[in-house]
This record gives sequence, C-alpha cells and structure tokens, in this order.
Amino acid sequence: MFGKQDKLINHAMAVVTGAGSGIGRAFAEALAARGGAVVCADINLETAQQTVDRITAAGGRAWALRCDVSVRAEVEALAEQAQALLPEPVSLVINNAGVGVGGKNIGEISLEDWEWTMGINLWGVIYGCHVFAPLLKQQGRGGIINVASSASFAAAPLMGPYNVTKAGVLALSETLAAETAGTGVNVTVLCPTVVNTNIFSAGRIHGGVPPVLNRIIELTGVSAEGVADTTLKALARGQLHVLPQFDARMIWRAKRLLPATYTRGAGLLSRLAAAKL
Repeated sequence: MFGKQDKLINHAMAVVTGAGSGIGRAFAEALAARGGAVVCADINLETAQQTVDRITAAGGRAWALRCDVSVRAEVEALAEQAQALLPEPVSLVINNAGVGVGGKNIGEISLEDWEWTMGINLWGVIYGCHVFAPLLKQQGRGGIINVASSASFAAAPLMGPYNVTKAGVLALSETLAAETAGTGVNVTVLCPTVVNTNIFSAGRIHGGVPPVLNRIIELTGVSAEGVADTTLKALARGQLHVLPQFDARMIWRAKRLLPATYTRGAGLLSRLAAAKL
C-alpha cells in the first residue's frame, strides 16, 4: 500500500526526457508501475520506444516521442503532444536528458563541446521548466524533478562543461523551488555520483573513458532503479536535494566546510591520477 505522502507519484501523468535508457528509463518504469501514464521522450525515438515496449509488456501505459531538448520549439511541441496523449493533464515532469563531456582542461576543450553540452544539459532543463512550470502552477499541484549531478558542486578538474551545466541545473532548481513554494508544486533536484548508466560511453570523453572509471562504475555505481525510487519518494516528501550516495553527501559537506582545501585537494588528486594512467 502507498502512503498519503506518495499521492504525487502514484497515478502520475508524467513526462520524462532522456527516457530511452539509464535513469530516465528507470523513472518511466517506476512511474508506470505506480499506476501512472508516461510520455517517454528521447532524441533517439527507437530507444524511447524500447522503454515503452518494456512498460506496456508489464501492463503499464506509455507513449514514445522524439524530442531534442536543446531546441525550444521541440520542448514546446512535447508539452502539447503530452497533453493530447495523456488521459489527464500533465502532473509530473522529469528533466533528465543529459550528456557527459570531459577529459580536457578549460581552454583546451572545444567551444563546440561547450555549446553541445550547454544545449542539452542546461538549456534542455531550462526549456523544460519554462514550458511546464506555469502549467503545473496553474493546476495548483504537481512536481518537477531535475537531474543534476554531484558534479554540480564537486567541480572536479577536466569536466568543465559538465560541471558548469550541472551547477546551473542545481541553481535553477533551487530558484524554482523558492518560486513555487506554497503553490502545490514540488521541486526536487537529483545530484548522484556514479550510477550504472551509459552517460560516459555515449558522451564526448576526450582520450576515451579510462578503464579505471569503468571499473569504479562496476564496483560502486548504484542502480538507476534505486536512484529513481529514492528520488520519487523524496519529491513526494517535498525534499529539494537528493544525494543518494554516501560519497556525494561527503563531498557536499567537505566543499562547504573547507572549500579552499577541498579545491586544492581535488586538483592534486586529479594530477596524481593522470600521472598513473
């Protein structure tokens, strides 16, 4: 049985971007299992349809739509199509679509990589909030989950574009939460560390994904399903920040207690790791 606090995430009329794999797929499947209806949006329509097929095979309701979240007109069209497909008005939006970029210092990584990352990771979430937040506020109920990363505050070297975009998502989410306070709309921002997804292999990691990183993901990466479930429950409780792993919470505290020491240490560790590769 679901408790009263879960009302927002049970039988939700949901839109999930980046739903073709990873955390997005996990969110879509979790919401469908809770009796919801889900529009699964992804730039790759084939993978979005695969998510839908998994949901419908399990007895759920879902539809696949192609959407490039870096294009405002496509996000606006997504909102219109979702309202037409879903049996009731949209009540939950998960801005999850994102890409990984890294492997070079600022000044060395190309501006094209910066622009590509900004378009998907930051503008995609901005467009999602810009389009859907007014609709939810007008209804007087609903939820928005923005997927950021612990990179939003960890600021590790060689990840400039990724760090900057995720920091923007964190600030955007905190601002939106303040603006929607008392309106019946809950906002949650997810800031995980390593999750078992394809974000690194599908991104632009210059020099390739280090074998050690793949091994770390294997050994310590939590499941996308666990992260999705934790985040949905946090949204239902009205919790703003979700740091689902112990290391994320430790980095959060260290950065705030000893910011200068943390930054120098992160740089030193990065150089030592590079020297060993």
